Amino acid sequence: MNESWRHRFVRDPFALGGLILLLLVLVAALAAPWLAPADPDTTSSDLLLGPGAGHLLGTDQHGRDVLSRLLFASRTALMAGGEAVGLALVIGVPLGLIVGYFGGWWDRIGMRIVDALMAVPALIIAFAIIAVLGPGLTNAMLAVGLLFAVRMIRLVRGIVLSLREELYVDAARLGGAPRFYVMGRTILPNMLGPVIVQSALYFSAALLIEAMLSFLGVGVQIPNATWGSMLAEARAEQFNQPFLPFPPAIALTVTVLALNFVADGLRDSLGKGNAKSPRKPRRRAAAAQATVPVTSTAGLAAVDGAELRIRDLVISVAAPGGPLPAVRGVNIDVRRGEIVGVVGESGSGKSLTALSIMGLLAPGVSVTGGQVLHQQVDLASLSDKQMRSIRGKRIGMVFQEPLSALNPAMTVGAQIAETLRIHTKASRKEALSRAVELLDRVGVPDPEARAKDFPHQFSGGMAQRAVIAMALACEPELLIADEPTTALDVTTQKQVLDLLQELVDEFDLGVLLITHDMGIVAETCDRAYVMYAGQVVEAGDVVGIFTRPRHPYTAALLRSTPRGAVGDRLPTLPGRVPNLVDIGAGCTFAPRCSFAQDSCRQGEIPLLALGGPSASRCLLTDQIKMEAV
Repeated sequence: MNESWRHRFVRDPFALGGLILLLLVLVAALAAPWLAPADPDTTSSDLLLGPGAGHLLGTDQHGRDVLSRLLFASRTALMAGGEAVGLALVIGVPLGLIVGYFGGWWDRIGMRIVDALMAVPALIIAFAIIAVLGPGLTNAMLAVGLLFAVRMIRLVRGIVLSLREELYVDAARLGGAPRFYVMGRTILPNMLGPVIVQSALYFSAALLIEAMLSFLGVGVQIPNATWGSMLAEARAEQFNQPFLPFPPAIALTVTVLALNFVADGLRDSLGKGNAKSPRKPRRRAAAAQATVPVTSTAGLAAVDGAELRIRDLVISVAAPGGPLPAVRGVNIDVRRGEIVGVVGESGSGKSLTALSIMGLLAPGVSVTGGQVLHQQVDLASLSDKQMRSIRGKRIGMVFQEPLSALNPAMTVGAQIAETLRIHTKASRKEALSRAVELLDRVGVPDPEARAKDFPHQFSGGMAQRAVIAMALACEPELLIADEPTTALDVTTQKQVLDLLQELVDEFDLGVLLITHDMGIVAETCDRAYVMYAGQVVEAGDVVGIFTRPRHPYTAALLRSTPRGAVGDRLPTLPGRVPNLVDIGAGCTFAPRCSFAQDSCRQGEIPLLALGGPSASRCLLTDQIKMEAV
């Protein structure tokens, strides 16, 4: 059972003690008019008295009661900290969100301004602002707040750069959410922990800076009481009354330490949540013009009635010497009512192809050739704004890491309902009711109760079912499943695959299933495309591929598939998928192929039609007898 951050916080004695001290200071500040034994500004002839019955903390050089001034000074201190931190949050959080999320010129210009401001010593900027606006609490805290805002921008920007690459952010975008909605609803709640911790530290720093400015005479002006001005006055009289500096010094020290203890406690308790799995950044980039050759795929016959048609797709990665093709001349068709597999090793271009459909390629990676046609609309040519009406509504996507694809700050039911509210006119109540129905349909037990749970309360299999429910919320025509069973155990994997097959029949879905497991292809798919080094090297119906593979790479993958015999050593394929810069002329699989001849290394190998939906990128297909499975 996961322990909440509140329980972790109260179990930290220093954090709890700091919180109690802060509450006492807050009560003293709010109740100062009633707790103070005298008016803090009233003078008397009782000068520089020590602690006693008449004055519990003595009097100062003007005969004013030190306890009364100390209580009213706590109000000034808390007001100063609140003004400075409030200004930092109002300015720093929105600007940090914008420059971090949008990136590009927003980030470059914004961070250069921040760097320039941080290069100047903070006190110089503070004194300059006070010199222009004049002394006083508000002006002093305006100066401090602006200094904190600059640092808050940098903090928030760094958090956003990390969070915007999380799968649950991509999932929100896949639901069709606008940018500012994603920023405010998905990213902002998940960065509150670090922001709260930093705000507590800024609050304590604001108290020290305010005390210092008042001590120097450029902060709160006499006769108003602050801890800094009380220290300044006590310094002149410390030889006549040695006790006088102690009350404000102790009050300032204790409050600052309490704030630091609370900040440390918040940092430790909020930082022990669910660990997130690392992943590659995934985001759409602006298309660049590639100068790479595209291999013709005319030999691959088109599939009638396809919901999705990928034609001569080229995806390039930006590099110092020019764009490098990561996916080259790929053709894929998916009809409604069928599951089409795309299989290959890591680095073969499977996921890039899938992400290009949704417009979620990483910065520096872009579609530089070909088309991605969905109902005759080229998705690769649409802007991010135009894609919002497609993502989640017309095309859904299921990621391989379900717990990373769900927003940890929102309940599962609310996340499913969010997609419905973005694309339909459903009310909050109607959307939540539909979310419960979807959870029930995908096999989540007690769906009404589980809809109120957070993602960390779901197992991996249940979380994947919830992600599938989210993808189906608006009844899309096409579902892209990017290795949806990789993180699951064998039993749960079988249940999820069975569920996908049921949903294809029930909703008449077309499913593009990305996997590296030939066993999943055999069990689940109707047709399959085998990819290697960014190219389709074989295509056909699953029965044909498994009974008569037509490319050496396909045959090697099949030989490496477990067949249930205990103790048998599986053959392995030597070598690895070539790096983009190492792709030379000829067959890209030739360095690893035991059948390769000199002709295989000369010129591009076309995808040769073999009748029906079958095709192979091998010159020796008819000469080599591949091992059947």
